Amino acid sequence: MLRSEVNAIIEKSDAFMRQHGFVLPPFAYWSPDELKTRVASDTPSIRDTRLGWDITDYGKDRFSAFGLVLFTLRNGSAAALAHGRGMLYAEKLMITAKDQVNPLHRHAVKTEDIINRGGGTLVLQMYNSLPDGDVDEATDVVVAADARLRTLKAGSFLRLSPGESVTLLPGNWHAFWAEGADVLMGEVSTVNDDLTDNYFREPVGRFSTIQEDIKPSHLLVSDYDTWLS
Repeated sequence: MLRSEVNAIIEKSDAFMRQHGFVLPPFAYWSPDELKTRVASDTPSIRDTRLGWDITDYGKDRFSAFGLVLFTLRNGSAAALAHGRGMLYAEKLMITAKDQVNPLHRHAVKTEDIINRGGGTLVLQMYNSLPDGDVDEATDVVVAADARLRTLKAGSFLRLSPGESVTLLPGNWHAFWAEGADVLMGEVSTVNDDLTDNYFREPVGRFSTIQEDIKPSHLLVSDYDTWLS
């Protein structure tokens, strides 16, 4: 992806979030230089737990067809999760555009509530996992959608209107997209680790390769290792 495209997506995404009543924390708007200064002084957790903007095209270079906008608002650590004490949770806001597919994947550790915060209809395709972790294309999937247990045929679709949510457990394979209009999604989960806890059915790149055609307005979490070192 071009950096100019990423900058434009961030600006558009912030406006979409505000349209639905969500205002991001101050660090969402820090310049790269300010972020570097602040991380070195009083906010190292932004780098350490990878808070902030995350724009991905899954390495396919077709963001409008395959992609997702994410902003990690808060996140604990794997160490806290292992000890069972401290910040054991994470929260994200995400935007999936109309007909923009997010590929089939699962998590081994993370349990997550996916919430339609506004916009169109959020559609999830669901499967269980086989003992080896692969996709189970035979058995029914039982999930809790707003506390109501739902039984779905393998590979069938769960549709969530604004305000509705679903709880995904480790091993629940899921792909998702928006129908009708773009969707603002919420994610409330156990500690999030996008570096090691994403398992995709088809080989994809979790983070985009950025071509630096202009300067970044704001850094992505995938920039931190280079820009904040």
